Amino acid sequence: MRAALAEAALAPGTGDVPVGAVVLGPDGSVIGRGRNEREATGDPTGHAEVLAIRDAARAVGGWRLSGCTLVVTLEPCTMCAGAIVLSRLDRVVYGAVDEKGGAAGSLWDVLRDRRLNHRPEVIEGVLAPECAALLTDFFRAL
Repeated sequence: MRAALAEAALAPGTGDVPVGAVVLGPDGSVIGRGRNEREATGDPTGHAEVLAIRDAARAVGGWRLSGCTLVVTLEPCTMCAGAIVLSRLDRVVYGAVDEKGGAAGSLWDVLRDRRLNHRPEVIEGVLAPECAALLTDFFRAL
């Protein structure tokens, strides 16, 4: 989570919401990194999770990220949850809960939906106060 927090801390430099993500390979090494870049790039899909997944897929040379773990500072939204399911990540670890748009148990639970063909393990609340503080500080400064 510390690596994801480091990514998140870079996002406000481009006016983006401080959300960071890393993908860990089966051996625990970081194989993908991402931070929100919607403002920086004008890309509505520029969420930290999507960018980290893309980076990891490039690193492994394919779209299947079986055996890998996504670590993200904020509970994934529906778009990111869909990308997680499609990329076959084994595990998702997140920090702060997103009560307004979370899709890993808060508002929706896409990641554990029994109708889908893949359901990663979900671990929530890791360093949650620290992850939430980054977001609170960012929005208070606006």
